[in-house]
Amino acid sequence: MKTKQGGRLLAPSILSADFASLSESVAKVAPYSGLIHVDVMDGHFVPNITLGPVVVEGLKRTSSLPLDCHLMIEAPDRYIADFAKAGAAFLSVHQEACPHLHRTIQRIREEGMRPGVALNPATPIETLDEILGEVDFILIMSVNPGFGGQKFITSSLGKVRGLKNKIAAMGLGVKVEVDGGVNRQTIPPLLEAGTDWFVAGSAIFGAPDPGAEAKSFKEMIDG
Repeated sequence: MKTKQGGRLLAPSILSADFASLSESVAKVAPYSGLIHVDVMDGHFVPNITLGPVVVEGLKRTSSLPLDCHLMIEAPDRYIADFAKAGAAFLSVHQEACPHLHRTIQRIREEGMRPGVALNPATPIETLDEILGEVDFILIMSVNPGFGGQKFITSSLGKVRGLKNKIAAMGLGVKVEVDGGVNRQTIPPLLEAGTDWFVAGSAIFGAPDPGAEAKSFKEMIDG
């Protein structure tokens, strides 16, 4: 599975899209996107409930972009096969939710998806030292997960820099994705820190013209 573009990518999050016309919303931002980000919440691991494999399956039928599914749920192992069947290309699970993280990552890959690990803002990057060589990407949460439209946590920049240094020192090709408070103001420092994939939800879909906003974000990311 390959993304539409190499290098830095914009990944609009459908959490903030209009669910009454989801396929149309995605189509507006698709020309400027490398991934479509899907936030999956269970009301237990995070205080919100969103969507599941059925919506992913629908998106797969209507968009050719790879689907980047972020599981903010307890016991994610129970649903790995369901998201693979639905058409997820990338699947991230939270370090905080997986007592046997190596096993979970291995199963994601066995199901044909590219595995990633997500970290909450208060979780140090050192918890990833034993898993970095096993994943395709790391998702740094720059807000506390659960709701869109939150303020960016600036200490996330240091986490991105530290993680990029670790990845480079190990000679790995692991991508660093950032989710939360990504907008016109935070993209420049995130670029400077070394972010590869930019997840933006309310900043894009809350704009009067989501397609134009996505185009502007892509131009910023591409430099």
